[in-house]
Amino acid sequence: MMVLLLSSTLACIIPAIVMALAWVLSYRTIADREKSSPFECGFDPLGSARLPFSLRFFLLAVIFLIFDVEIVLLFPIISILSLSMSMSALIGAILFLLILIIGLLHEWREGSLDWAK
Repeated sequence: MMVLLLSSTLACIIPAIVMALAWVLSYRTIADREKSSPFECGFDPLGSARLPFSLRFFLLAVIFLIFDVEIVLLFPIISILSLSMSMSALIGAILFLLILIIGLLHEWREGSLDWAK
């Protein structure tokens, strides 16, 4: 019974302390408007919203997302190859990496990876 009372008390006191600490520390950041404003895509959020969007930035972001997802797809291949060196898993991994390299070379040749020309 005493353990239950102690754990319940701690379960109420610790979040209260964390909330009070966050409330006290938040006063320091409210004063700085520039730090608390959102910053996305290199735009000034306090300026005009009618500025043209950089298509190169968008293309680079899409390429990053595509290659990021492909890296996530590589992790199961690594775990399968570490458990058993089956020939079909190895051929699948090589084909997947070959497709990635061909896609990267195509983007490079097209000039999508060049930030400034």
